[in-house]
Amino acid sequence: MSGRPAPPRRSAPWRRALRLTAIAVIGLWCAGFLWYLAAAFAPAPPLPARAGGIVVLTGGTDRVRTALGLLARRIAPRLLISGVGPDVTFAEIAHLAGYRAAPLEERVSLGFDAHSTLGNARETAAWAAAHRLRSLIVVTADYHMPRALAEMAAAMPKVRLYPLPVDPPTLARLPRLRLARLLVTEYVKLVLARLGLTRPATRLLAWLER
Repeated sequence: MSGRPAPPRRSAPWRRALRLTAIAVIGLWCAGFLWYLAAAFAPAPPLPARAGGIVVLTGGTDRVRTALGLLARRIAPRLLISGVGPDVTFAEIAHLAGYRAAPLEERVSLGFDAHSTLGNARETAAWAAAHRLRSLIVVTADYHMPRALAEMAAAMPKVRLYPLPVDPPTLARLPRLRLARLLVTEYVKLVLARLGLTRPATRLLAWLER
């Protein structure tokens, strides 16, 4: 017997390729996630002096307050509040946001059909087409804005979108683990939206939860 050590075993080529592929996928995912964070929490770009309309996606009084402020300043002639509950009135929404309903009510539409960001986009597209709008200010939470814009752009490719992200006060109060989970989940949903897979993914999740 020889006292020489056995030569190191080489990995099979497919294993090396699999490892490199996994590293590349993880690297791309991390780079994309960093891009998402930079886009979500970047300073808001300047708004136009006038726009065709405003859409606010429900989910916080601060969003609605911001949108009603734009409407009151006549930056746009009309506003859609998308994703409103079936029994909610504009008077209730305006009161919670600190505005009187009467001066604004004629220029506000309530959307009751949307139950998701994809639904918001489709509801907004129908409303924009009915009013022949060419530009829209989109109001939603900052972490939600990239996905909202992706869905809106797909639903309304000819409408110019101006984002107005709102920093929700509840976000700063979330525990770090819950905040990280929220942002990672939002990024995954953004990737699905960019790939046009929002509806198939939603159906798959609904089927798995049965």
